[in-house]
Amino acid sequence: MSFLSPDLLISLSLFALVSSITPGPNNMMLLASGVNFGFSASLRHILGISCGFLVMLLAVGLGLGQVFVRYPTAHQVMKWAGALYMLYLAWSIAHSGKPEGGSGTATASRPLGFWAAAAFQWINPKAWVMAVGYFSTYVPAGGGFMPVAVTSLLFAVVNFPACGSWALMGQHLRSFLAHDLHRKIFNWAMAGLLAASILPVVVSAFE
Repeated sequence: MSFLSPDLLISLSLFALVSSITPGPNNMMLLASGVNFGFSASLRHILGISCGFLVMLLAVGLGLGQVFVRYPTAHQVMKWAGALYMLYLAWSIAHSGKPEGGSGTATASRPLGFWAAAAFQWINPKAWVMAVGYFSTYVPAGGGFMPVAVTSLLFAVVNFPACGSWALMGQHLRSFLAHDLHRKIFNWAMAGLLAASILPVVVSAFE
């Protein structure tokens, strides 16, 4: 695999680390999940992100991006579907945690599961930017399946601990957010940040 020179390997790993560990919809949700449910309960969420993004990288590297160039309406539909789903997830985060005793208020009592987290990558704007940027910058075009598969797997391997660090950070914040009011404020703040991440999608749709 001569295409993976040491210099390229380092560059690929650094790009994967920086793009995976910086704030975005996945990491905001994992931070909130770590606070509300703990790190262990969030592992399926983390694994779903890495596996879902791996499949997405393989698809983009093998030419899926060209489908959206040819059929821009499909891209628009996916973007709006993603925006709506992210609003639903923001609402879920805002209402995360155990129901208050006797209030009868229905709240999210479980972290996001593996399949939901994997599927979310396909409508996550940051994930698309990462995937397209990764292949257009670092992976040689026309190299066949092997360069796409190896570099996609490398990204997924780096992505797992990078994203997991946000859930771990959330778990360490649990003691500081043990008070119901503090946790509610935190959850609403995370929900607001997730909702705000939709703005670029909405703006681009009207350009």
